[in-house]
Formats: sequence, structure tokens, C-alpha cells
Amino acid sequence: MSETLMWPAKYDHPADLAVIEAVPLQARQLPGTTYDLLTRAAEHWPDRTALHVLPDAARWRTPQRRTFRTLLADVHRYANALHTLGVRRGDAVALMAPNCSELVTATLAGQLAGIIAPLNPGLGLGHLRELLRRSGARTLLAAGPELAADTWENALTLAREGLLDTLLALRPTLAADPAPALPQLSGVRTGFLQDLAAEQDPAVFHGAAPGAGDFAAFFHTGGTTGTPKLAAHTHTNQVANAWMLAANTTLAQDSVLFAGLPLFHVNALVVTLLAPLFKGQAVVWAGPLGYREPALYAEFWRIVENYRVAVLSAVPTVYAFLAQCPVDADITSLRFAAVGASALPEAVRTAFQDSTGVALVEGYGLTEATCASAGSFPGVPVPGSVGQRLPYLRIRAVDVRPDGGHRSLRPGETGVLVVQGPTVFAGYVAGRDDRGNHLVRCPNPGDGGWLETGDLGHVDAQGFVHLRGRAKDLIIRGGHNIDPAVIEDALLAHPQVTGAAAVARPDRRSGEIPVAYVTLSPDASATEAELGAWAAAQVSERAAVPRTVHILDELPLTAVGKPYKVALRRDAAQRELNSALAHLDGVEVRAEIADGAVEARIHCATDTDEQAAVGIASQYGIHWRVVRRP
Repeated sequence: MSETLMWPAKYDHPADLAVIEAVPLQARQLPGTTYDLLTRAAEHWPDRTALHVLPDAARWRTPQRRTFRTLLADVHRYANALHTLGVRRGDAVALMAPNCSELVTATLAGQLAGIIAPLNPGLGLGHLRELLRRSGARTLLAAGPELAADTWENALTLAREGLLDTLLALRPTLAADPAPALPQLSGVRTGFLQDLAAEQDPAVFHGAAPGAGDFAAFFHTGGTTGTPKLAAHTHTNQVANAWMLAANTTLAQDSVLFAGLPLFHVNALVVTLLAPLFKGQAVVWAGPLGYREPALYAEFWRIVENYRVAVLSAVPTVYAFLAQCPVDADITSLRFAAVGASALPEAVRTAFQDSTGVALVEGYGLTEATCASAGSFPGVPVPGSVGQRLPYLRIRAVDVRPDGGHRSLRPGETGVLVVQGPTVFAGYVAGRDDRGNHLVRCPNPGDGGWLETGDLGHVDAQGFVHLRGRAKDLIIRGGHNIDPAVIEDALLAHPQVTGAAAVARPDRRSGEIPVAYVTLSPDASATEAELGAWAAAQVSERAAVPRTVHILDELPLTAVGKPYKVALRRDAAQRELNSALAHLDGVEVRAEIADGAVEARIHCATDTDEQAAVGIASQYGIHWRVVRRP
């Protein structure tokens, strides 16, 4: 393949997009698969450090280091181990563990031997069972008892229920010997993955290598979903999206990236594992808890200094914490910080940039379009935008007709955002049988393969995306997706509840948190506190437990009798901001609905009240404006 054709001469400004797209993507001669991408990196930079994997925040000075050559050898060994277990091209291998050195290897090896199906270890057993069923995975690579005891116990439960043929444990990064004994399960092969891999050939993979159109991964789309969805990614999807990010010329080949998001999330896979392979860039992987490890923040700037980190990717909550950490090291290597997954409060942006001098660069994407679909440029701010569409993608706003067709809107007009291009997924995996994987809700080739994102917004003439809200009712808590149906089903199971609706309430720390509204039977005696306790006991994951439960006489409906959640989001926003501003006697918030989205109108009587109110309101990622009372 031609390296000259592969890369644009320049891509660090919005105006570069047209020049890049003058060369067809096919002419770029990208690697066909993630395995080809890894092989290319090992050939180009065999002795360059690929990974610094930290055991935990306290031991950041003593990571496990691997070069691109040794990473490829390890992937061969792990893929050959999976092959000996019977994993073939169309077979899914489930991964359920916090980040560790072995998980990075297993992720790449799983995509070489078969198809990976990463699982969020925080999901309840019911969700895990359903995801295993849909993926068809009978092999699970899970955190062993040293790495995450609770995850291991869940893995054992799944194995004892007959859902697995093979259960292999992953050990912590730089684990001390000897390894603990593992239980023997009837009819299930158990052991440590590293022990099985140690016996394998590091030089070559002995199975059939994947092709560009083969499935690489099945990623579940939500952290807490009533009906789990598995998005099927091909190798082409992943390689193309990784190239779109690596093509940015802001970062040189010697740039170092920091990875703190979990590998069951597409951002960690595409942004901090695959994209760096294109240019031989090193990645510093945080310990198992990633950004959720409290001790990390006390050490963070020294880690940046030591490894000369150039870019990190995280959610707004992480930057809110980092803004409060005094910069006690030389962080001049840090070029920018990427942020996405949920709305970025202006106060978080300002606090982080004022504290560090580092630009926060927003992006936009979704699992069904592999990962990233739009990105911003350091030094070229476009206020209110989450970035320009990435090369070779098309993003537009449309009106969705009753028959499912689209009517394109003009630049600046708000509608449902749709995406087209090489990163759009193949469809959702509904299940697997002897004939293979069954996909549903695939993008319609007859309509040009456009994917409905479920997000509301507009696209300007330069291809910059401006979000206005979500057509879907998904709640995003610190980058974590929560389906309201999980909360609603739990509350409806209460014998006195006759109706339930869960919505997002704005939150200064997490962006959004779930709250619920219910109606009760006429003779009901349940209180809001009792219903909150009921929900906490019934909802399977802590992140989805509603912060409050409000009792209403009736739930709002549209003119045709459908639930109208925008009105509830308006109420939730109004309650939250009035509570946050309650100490200001001359301030009142009245939330309104404008163009289908909530806008908080802050009524102030004096300049002093206005300044104080603006300082607080700017910490929320919602639309608001000040109204001066006479």
C-alpha cells in the first residue's frame, strides 16, 4: 500500500475537508482489517513502545511496556489460543473485564480469531444473559478473582447456568505469581487465558484471517437497556473510523495518548487503541478503574509530564474533576483534550481551560456509526457546535416522513440527524443459529444507507453539527447510557403505581441524572420516598436508580394520547435550577419548551443576582437565558 496516498498533506482546519475528499477513500489504500493495521504497525515501528499499561494510579511509574512487535506476537498467541478452543470466523467471544494489559491483547486477538462482544461488567445478570444469547458467544474472557472479584462471580454464575462452554480468567497487569486456584465446573473449560496462550505460536495466526467485510465486533449500545442492542461493526467500519481520527495532522507520530475509558466502550477501542496504530503512537492505559479511580486525579498531571501525553479523551465529568486539580507538573506536551458522550457545560470548559491552558475539543458520535462522526479543531472554535463531519461521512438534518423516508432540510434547519458513510454499522444482532448471525434494523441501502441517529440538531454550510436535543429519550449520565424503560418497568411493578415516566434531570457533575414521575391508584398510600426506595431495590444497576420520584395526578400526553416527556424534562430542569438558585431571593427559573427542547429562563431583578445566577447556570449543559424583570 502507498503511504503517500494514505495521508492528506494537511488536516487541522475546517477548510481542509474539501481537499481531502478530492481523493476517493478507496484510493487511500487503507489496511483491510484491524489485524492488517496491527501488522503494519509492527512492520513500520517494531521496537517503538506501543503500550504503557499502568497497574493502578499509585504505580504509574512502573507500567508494563510493550512494543508493536511484542504486541503483535502476543496477539498471535492469544488468537491461536482462541482458535484451539474452536473459535472460528463467525463466532463471537465475549469480553467482560476492567482494563488491563491482557484485555488489550484479547480485544485485538478476538477480532483476529472471531468477533468480540465486549460486555459492561456493571450490567445485571439479566442483561448479560440476553447479550450472550444474542451474540451467540459460548466463550467468555472475564476478569479473574484478583482483577475484579464481583465480575468473576458473575462469570461463574453464567457458566453454571449453562450459558458457556469456556470461561478463561484475565489477571491484573503485572500480577504477582502464583495465580490463585480456579474452581472446576462441570462441562465448562476454565483456566487462565495467559496460561493457554503461553503454549501458542507467537509468529503467525494459524486460523483464517478476517476480511474487510467480516464482522469485527458486536458492541452493546447502552449501559443500562431494557432490551439490549448489539451493534455489528465490520473491520471496514473500524479501520475507516480510526483512519479519520488518525488523519488529523495536529498530532505527530511521536505523540502519546492517554486512555482512561473502559474497553467495552467504542471510544476506547477506536480512539485510543486502533487510531494510534496508524501512526505508531504510544498509549498510556490507566489502571482497571480508569477515570473512576479517585487516586488517579492526585497523580494525573505528573503522569502527563512523565509520559509526555499529548491528548486525552474523556467525558465532561472527568474534566470537571481535573479542573479542580492543581497543575503541579509540566504539562506543555498536552496539545488538546477531546470530550464527548454528553453535553459539555460551559462552566466546565471554562474552568478546565483556565486551569490548564489546554483546549477542550468536542466531538460527536454513536455506536451505530462505529464511534466518531464529527470532530472539532484546536484553535478553531465554532461556538455551539460539536464539530465538523469527519472526512467521507455525510451528516444532514431531515424530517422523517410517516413512511420512514427522509426529507432533507436546509443548512441551519433543525431535524433528526442522519449519517451516511463507511462507518455506518451493518445492523443490530438479534441472535445466532446454525446459519449465522441475524441482523435487524439495518440501514436501508435503497435510501442510500442513511442511519437515523435519534438526535435532533442542524448542520451548517461548513458541515458543523449543532445538537438541539435527542429525539430518543435516552438519559446520558456522565457518558453512561440509561434507557428510561428500565426505571419505568421497575416502578410499574409496584402495586400502587398506575403510570411511570423517567427522564433526564440536568446535573452539574454528571450532565444528566435520571428522575421519575408516577401516577398512583386512587386508594394509594405510597410516598415519594417509599417509591424511591422501591426503585432502588428493583433497578439492576446503581447508575440507573432515579434520584427522585415525583407523584403526579396525571402524566402529560400529546394530543393523540402519547406520553409527552418533554414536559417532564421541563419540570425536572425547572426544579433543579430553582433549587440551585434558591439562595438568591430575587431569582426565579421558569423553564419553557422551544422547538421541542427545554430552555430555562432565569428571571432576575438586579445585576448582582444576574451575575450570581449566570455563574451557576453555566455549570449545566442545558439551554438557558436571562430575563430581566423591571
